This record gives sequence, C-alpha cells and structure tokens, in this order.
Amino acid sequence: MKNNKLFLAIIFSLIGGIILGGGVFYVLPESADSFSKNIKLLGTIFIRLVQMIIAPLVFSTLVVGIAKMGDMKLVGRVGGKAMGWFLTASLVSLTIGLIIVNLVQPGNNMNLSISSLDAADLLKNSTSALTLEHFVAHTIPKSVFEAFATNEILQIVVFSIFFGVALAAYGKEGEMLTNALEKVSHVVLKMVEYIMWTAPLGVFGAIAAAIAKHGFGVFIMYGKFLVAFVLGIALLWIVLIFVGYLILGKQKLVSLLLHIKEPLLIAFSTTSSEAVFPKLVEVLEDYGADKKVISFTLPLGYSFNLDGSMMYMTFASIFIAQVYNIHMPIEKQILMLMVLMLTSKGVAGVPRASLIVVIATCSMFGIPPEGIALILPIDHFCDMARSMTNVLGNALSTASISKWEQKHLVDAENNLNS
Repeated sequence: MKNNKLFLAIIFSLIGGIILGGGVFYVLPESADSFSKNIKLLGTIFIRLVQMIIAPLVFSTLVVGIAKMGDMKLVGRVGGKAMGWFLTASLVSLTIGLIIVNLVQPGNNMNLSISSLDAADLLKNSTSALTLEHFVAHTIPKSVFEAFATNEILQIVVFSIFFGVALAAYGKEGEMLTNALEKVSHVVLKMVEYIMWTAPLGVFGAIAAAIAKHGFGVFIMYGKFLVAFVLGIALLWIVLIFVGYLILGKQKLVSLLLHIKEPLLIAFSTTSSEAVFPKLVEVLEDYGADKKVISFTLPLGYSFNLDGSMMYMTFASIFIAQVYNIHMPIEKQILMLMVLMLTSKGVAGVPRASLIVVIATCSMFGIPPEGIALILPIDHFCDMARSMTNVLGNALSTASISKWEQKHLVDAENNLNS
C-alpha cells in the first residue's frame, strides 16, 4: 500500500511539474531562468539526501555480502560472473549506440549555431579523463575517508572488497563486526524509507525546471536526435529483456519488472540512477534475489554496468562528428568503442556524468568538444532514458546472477547448518 501511494505521488508530481514548467515557459518567459534555478533546489534536496547514505550503504552491504559468503571460491565465482556480464553488456550497449547513430545519422545536414558557454564548466574538468593514470587514480583510493566524503562509488567498492575478503578470512572472530555492519545496513535502509517520501518533491522540481527553461519546442528542434536515441534505447531494452527472459523465464521476468517499476520511474524523473540505489536494494530483496548476491553484485554494477550511459557515449560522440562533417572511418569508430570500454568504468550514476567522458573522447579523436553544447539543451531528457536503462540493466544482472548462484548458495547454507 505504501509503495502504491508513493508511486501515485511521483506520477502526480511528474504531471504537475510538466504543467507548471510549461506555464512559466510560455506565460512568464522572463522569469524562466530564475524560476528554473530555484525550483531545481527541490530536486537537489532529494538527490543530496540520497547521496548522503550511498557510501555507508555500499560499504556495509558489500562487506557483509562478501564476509557472509565465507567461501572465497564463492566470492570469486560471483565476481567472475558479474564482471563477465558487465563487460558483455557494456560492449553490446556501446555497439548499439554506434550502429544506430551510423544508420540514422541524426547529425547530418544540421545547421545550428554553437555556443561553447554552456559546455565551459564541463570542459574544465575533462582534459585528463582518457589517460591511464587518471583511470588508476580514479579506481584506487589514496584515502578511504576521501572516497567516502566525495561518494566515489568505484573507490568505495575497491576498499570494501579488500575489507570484506579480509573480514571473511578472519573467521569466527570477525563475526561480531560482520553482524554490526549488517545492523548498520538495516538502519540505513530504514532511512531509505523516510528519504523516498521526498522523491515526489524532487521529481516535481527537476521536471518543472527543465520544462521552464527549454519548453516543449525543444523536442521539435531536436526531433531527429531524440528519435534516433530513443530507437537505440528501445533496441537496448529489447536485448536486455530478451536476455532476462532466457535466463529468468517469463514469470520471474514479469515479477522483476513489476518490482522495479518505482525505481525506474524515479530514475526517469530525476535523471539519476544513483538516486535509486538504496530503493533498488530493497525491491530486489522483496523480489527474492539472494541478499548476498545483491550486496556484492549491485554496488559493482553501479561502477561497471551503466548500460544506458554506455549506449549514449558512442551515440553522442559520433553525432557531434556528424554535425561537424568529420569523417570517422569504421576502424576509428571501433577504436573509440574500445577506448570507451575502459574510460567509462566507474562513471558516476548522476546527471551529466557521462558527458565528461563524451567530451574527453571527442578531444582524443579530433572532434571539437565544444559540440557538446549542441546536445546540452536536451541532455536532461536523454538522461531520463539512459538513467532508467542503467537501473534495468543492474536489476537484471543481479537477478540473473542470483538465479545462477541459487544452488551453490543453498549448498553452502546446508553445509554451514550441518
């Protein structure tokens, strides 16, 4: 009942935000900028409340998940299956983006003026995004406290894996700490229930701000881009759901989709797949996925398995090349795809995070990075779809790995009891 009430509240907030934002854009255009800036604070409050609990939740759930597995062979087997899924899904997502943008060619014959002002802030932070040194520094924390303070999920995951493996190796003496961390995770999940009731406010603010600033006409102006992008996302959804059907079966797949409908809607509305991480943990447990697998696989997925963002990276990069009439031979596009396989790992599941990688990729392949300004006005709407796709991909991967490991986990539990 509570979930249904929250779902309806989010729907009404979404509709209300569209109506209010459209009213400001068409009736009070002179106030659009200030209105957008102020109303967006509602979304900022919700996102920051969620970000506040990401680090302790990832740490406690991942450490407990590894420590409770006990058997390091089990950790290695689950981790190997997870990384195999993530790398395959990344390759498929990047390839779909590449195929669609080449088939539809949404950037051809576009005569739009370019202003680099909107992209200036992104450009400042993108210069080193493609270096191996930057990737290593971004992956391995020099201080766990810094990683926690800045919500660097990939760094927290690396520390948590080491901590969890060490705690599991500590044996019986480490059980007290494991139980304490499990209680911490339960307390944080209780906080999730309270924070989720601010989601309708966040949805209302984010949608109203976007519509007030850009209006409905932006969909006409960038129709070709949006149609091509939606086609790519739809194709990716078909692939993901088909794989889910093959692994889970029809009944389990439908049950999973029904369970994650609320996280999907929140991700769509707030353009942040990270914002629904705590809620996704909760609904996957309700669905019946094993808690150990959820605790281990889901945090890894948020660093390595953002399928929607992957698809967008190749799509947006080649789109900008098309706008500038820059010829990109197939071998150069394949090289770009392989580079993105590496540089996209650990990209945050927050709004516009993937744009940093797109800008850096453009710079590396001789594509004017200021072209990102062309898609900034509609990036919010694209981010809705890719954030929702990120959530779907992580839910499917966790549910699938849980099913694969079901027999092993039951055997391990029986051995412990005996």
